[in-house]
Amino acid sequence: MRILAIDYGRKRIGLAISDPLGMMAHGVETLIRKSPRKDIAHLRGLARTNHVELFVVGNPLLLSGEPSEMSLEAEEFARRLSENSGIPYRMWDERMTSLEAGHMLRETGRRPERDGGVDQMAARILLDNFLAAQ
Repeated sequence: MRILAIDYGRKRIGLAISDPLGMMAHGVETLIRKSPRKDIAHLRGLARTNHVELFVVGNPLLLSGEPSEMSLEAEEFARRLSENSGIPYRMWDERMTSLEAGHMLRETGRRPERDGGVDQMAARILLDNFLAAQ
């Protein structure tokens, strides 16, 4: 089963996809937000092209585990994407993935704040965590 992971943000959306066997995650791109309608259309096309069967959307919970304002926004986006694509979604705890992604990129000498690489890497970490839990 192919899974598309979404690290939702107000400016950028990090994307990662699983291999066809659903075992490994690969970064796809960082989508620069345009409008909800255009963003959903882009993701729907990406999902169709890659035969995606599930969206895993990062759930930015508070450290206490309670939903944040951003959690509610991400879930609303996921719900709209699912309705528009016919593909189900699962929310997945993404606490600390952006921080971990930034550390990983800095270790390789990249400056993640310049190219949006942290968003894509966070989506990959999110998907790796999801796949490991299955």
